Amino acid sequence: MPLRKHPWEQLSDEQLLKQRFSTLRVTIKGTWLEDCIYTLYEELKDRGIRLRPNVWISSEWFSPADVPGIAIPFYLAHPRLMKLEKKMMFEAEGSTRSECMAILRHETGHAVQHAYQLQRRRRWQQLFGLSSKRYPLYYRPNPASRRYVQHLRRWYAQSHPDEDFAETFAVWLRPRSSWRTRYADWPALKKLEYVDELMSEIAGEKPLITTRERVEPLSKLSQTLGEHYQTKQAFYAFTPPKTYDRDLNRLFSADPRHRRAQSAASFIRRHRAQVRQMVARWTGENQLTLDAVLDDMISRCRELDLRALGSEQQLLVNFTILLTAKTMHALFGPSRRKWIAL
Repeated sequence: MPLRKHPWEQLSDEQLLKQRFSTLRVTIKGTWLEDCIYTLYEELKDRGIRLRPNVWISSEWFSPADVPGIAIPFYLAHPRLMKLEKKMMFEAEGSTRSECMAILRHETGHAVQHAYQLQRRRRWQQLFGLSSKRYPLYYRPNPASRRYVQHLRRWYAQSHPDEDFAETFAVWLRPRSSWRTRYADWPALKKLEYVDELMSEIAGEKPLITTRERVEPLSKLSQTLGEHYQTKQAFYAFTPPKTYDRDLNRLFSADPRHRRAQSAASFIRRHRAQVRQMVARWTGENQLTLDAVLDDMISRCRELDLRALGSEQQLLVNFTILLTAKTMHALFGPSRRKWIAL
């Protein structure tokens, strides 16, 4: 179906940021999200689970406590909003079908937990922990741990018992995931086997909680897009430590004889998007945080008047390795600022 026309579609980014959420009036109907939700419902049907989570548009991805439903972020409902999200955050989480389905399965795990009150079961608590545990703003994962499944980025299962269950459920629900083979000899396999047993037990049963309440629907939010992104960007912001000089001097040259060569600052600026995306993908760090580090590195290269010499490709590889090493040290070193939860 063709997308519904909206008066804000032709606005500049500056003008669009002044719009309030409630004025956007985007819906799931008639968008690619409809097909994703239909696919999700079919997966639940194939597993014998009667719950069909209520789904609505809000400001972010979430599944409210004690409400078996899923909120989908507004930007996924329109290409213009997705373009703005990518500009403001460098990525639009869930913007591909595969990523959208992965997050929907995760949020469905929360919905199933709420609908059937699974967190009250003793075995659930023994395997995942207490659902009543306070949600952290930050968490520090162990990437080498095999006690948790790996589904969403940033080892999200390690952030809270509810997220551990939701991630385990998502792995179990995904068709052809081959979880028994993938997690053979992992302690996480016990959790997957428990979810398999538990879902067989509740198959065909009516959910205990059936409310269709929509929490924080977009139509009720008075915040402007600009206010939303200001808060969101601030959440991921931090002041990068100025400890790059020694490494930058090793990678680039400060010799006056090379003053006519390409500046290191220009080299980094030209490759920053590619490097930022690659390092974020493999380290789990947020792109906004990496961009702050790159800004600082560019500034230091200017102040030190560094030049980029030699093979462009080899220099790019070496710089990517340098940024990755610095990122991993920041994430897991003794002065770790702690992980930011999704």
